[in-house]
Amino acid sequence: MAPGRRVERVAALIRRETSELLIHGIRDERVHQGMVSITNVEVSGDLQHCKIFVSIYGEEIQRSEVLEGLEAASGFLRGELGRRLQMRRAPEVHFHLDRGIEKGTSVLNLLEQLEQQRETLGEVQSESDQPTTYETTTVNKT
Repeated sequence: MAPGRRVERVAALIRRETSELLIHGIRDERVHQGMVSITNVEVSGDLQHCKIFVSIYGEEIQRSEVLEGLEAASGFLRGELGRRLQMRRAPEVHFHLDRGIEKGTSVLNLLEQLEQQRETLGEVQSESDQPTTYETTTVNKT
């Protein structure tokens, strides 16, 4: 159980340090073209490999350029992580595009469209559901 906690702790440290390096350490202009946020970090059990999942706000062309810039800076990041975390061997860093936020946004848009459709259908149904008034005449039999 202890190695699992250590892996989680190292992943959290890598996430924090990588965020700091994205802001102040990397000078590659491609990385600063879009808004980059780290969504998740996965570290292998032997601490030799690290997957960093990033969400990049911008157009598809910008995303690919930012991802290329991050991959180009992975050697620098590996060296800096090794120094900052004081690890004997720093893990190999690989960046992966996380499209979870995009999917979440699209789902929210779909739900919003459904809500609008229900409202418009509800107005139509409420008009048709109103009882029609019929005049009734009473006949007195005398």
